[in-house]
Amino acid sequence: MYKKVILILVPLSIMVCLSACAELKQTGKEIGHTTKKVTTAIGHGTRDTVKAIGRETKEVVEEIKE
Repeated sequence: MYKKVILILVPLSIMVCLSACAELKQTGKEIGHTTKKVTTAIGHGTRDTVKAIGRETKEVVEEIKE
């Protein structure tokens, strides 16, 4: 009797665990991709800001020289 219950519960438990692992893996991928996109956006924004400041500084220095 107990052997039959164990033979049913063990595979069922394994299937449930594998399903949960797949969902956790997918959630992790989504978090990773979102983090990458946000970090890239911040990096590009910072780069553009620094370039703009550099251009403006260069123009000011050239005006002072004249």
